[in-house]
Amino acid sequence: MRRIRAVWLKRDSGQYWPSIYHTVSSPCSCMSYHHDSRRIFIGQDNGAVVVSEFLISEDFNKMNHVKTYPAHQNRVSDMVFSLESEWVVSTGHDKSVSWMCTQSGSMLGRHYFNAWASCLQYDHETQHAFVGDYSGQITLLKLEKQTYSTITTLKGHEGSVGALWWDPVQRLLFSGASDHSVIMWDIGGRKGRTLLLQGHHERVQALRYLQLTRQLVSCSADGGIAVWNMDTQREEAPQWLDSDSCQKCEQPFFWNIKQMWDTKTLGLRQHHCRKCGKAVCGKCSSKRSTFPVMGFEFPVRVCDACFDTIKEEDRTPLATFHEGKHNIAHMDMDPSRGLMVTCGSDRIVKIWDMTQVVGCSLATGFSPR
Repeated sequence: MRRIRAVWLKRDSGQYWPSIYHTVSSPCSCMSYHHDSRRIFIGQDNGAVVVSEFLISEDFNKMNHVKTYPAHQNRVSDMVFSLESEWVVSTGHDKSVSWMCTQSGSMLGRHYFNAWASCLQYDHETQHAFVGDYSGQITLLKLEKQTYSTITTLKGHEGSVGALWWDPVQRLLFSGASDHSVIMWDIGGRKGRTLLLQGHHERVQALRYLQLTRQLVSCSADGGIAVWNMDTQREEAPQWLDSDSCQKCEQPFFWNIKQMWDTKTLGLRQHHCRKCGKAVCGKCSSKRSTFPVMGFEFPVRVCDACFDTIKEEDRTPLATFHEGKHNIAHMDMDPSRGLMVTCGSDRIVKIWDMTQVVGCSLATGFSPR
């Protein structure tokens, strides 16, 4: 049996101690808490979704189990509860997303993917579900009772999608992946606009967007915390162009056998300028530069011509970076209280003072061992 601690109380000493717990038969893989109805949804490694409904008493000592849903055949990766529809939507490593009625406990529908479903966001008003998977794709589904329809598939990451965040006000979707990048998808604009944000050295595992300040907070596996200023004009990174020869000096790339033979020259390795997207050789792209307006907070390869156009003010950072000092697997925020919570694979929970969002500081921490 595994002990699932649900409520931690802050004592007079400033330390947090467990107050309520519930035991389940297999390890807990994810959890969702609905504050207004005081219901906890726990996903497990064996595929079951345990729903515990409870009323918190004055001394925080009561939690009543309600029912168990046989939602998946493998590890549950993420879940969302919708009070409006009385649905619990979940994704799992059985390559599926399922939605169930919490009133009857019955399965309403299921959709399968070609890869493990890793993360989930849900729009309560439109009943749209965004599902990220291990192939790097994000699928947008319209869920109905007993049926569903696939709206579109978003492709932009080169690694598995590890985190999603949906802002229903601006209708923006943010995704983070194992390719160390974050992408903003302008769903509401309907123009296919995407913004690439690169500032992490490891896979991105948690995202939160602060609507009031227009800031995006992203956390990665190496403990990196990035705070992105989204209240500024940003440019889309260009698509990489295809070419058989350098688009600057016209020297052939190594697969261009005909031009190599005709010119009696050795083929060169192909690179791409991150600013203009042109295919260039190493000699024509020897410079590196940051370019935050396109999301490049670290120095990236640019062609010599583009490097000369980048002014010093163009290199002004549009993000700040902080060190979490533990592998951040999950993160949540309470903007009203200015607090952020991070959980790591080191089994440590840290509570951060985010009142000054850019000036991130650690408030306290505890180890739920």
